[in-house]
Amino acid sequence: MQQDNEPQNPGDEAPPDAPGVGEDTCPACKGTGKVEGAQCTVCGGTGKVLQGIGGG
Repeated sequence: MQQDNEPQNPGDEAPPDAPGVGEDTCPACKGTGKVEGAQCTVCGGTGKVLQGIGGG
């Protein structure tokens, strides 16, 4: 998971220390970190995004 001092990627829904947030595979690059040979702009090349978990 990301450190608190790292900037969020565009695909992140919340900061890593927010309650109810979990790591998930990036839907744009399917976890590879690349889209059409270039770094994925949604996850910043990590292949992971932070998304809200839970229901309601």
